[in-house]
Amino acid sequence: MKKLLAAALFCLPALALAQEWLPRQQARIQALDKVTARVTVLEGRVGESLSFGTLAIRIGACHARPPTEVPDAAAWFEMTDGRAPQGSPPVFRGWMFADAPGVNMLEHPVYDVRILSCR
Repeated sequence: MKKLLAAALFCLPALALAQEWLPRQQARIQALDKVTARVTVLEGRVGESLSFGTLAIRIGACHARPPTEVPDAAAWFEMTDGRAPQGSPPVFRGWMFADAPGVNMLEHPVYDVRILSCR
């Protein structure tokens, strides 16, 4: 039992190294209009704002896993709805993950947005 615990503790630093993210400059986003069933793929650079319907999507950061690891992408977005009253908070602000879109997602009655990749 002690040997198993020692082996697990020895491997923990290696697991932490496996969690590396590399900053990227280009985000590829999939947007869905739930009313018309229109799916659009948008591409933008970090710091840029994209439009989809009444949404303004600002890309704050985009990170990807190294080529030696399982592919994944994480992006920080701030989304505002042009139909919301002036001074309203963003409809979404936070990180989205390509490999786990349900972890943190946009909750909007008309639109769905998810990160596809970072390059």
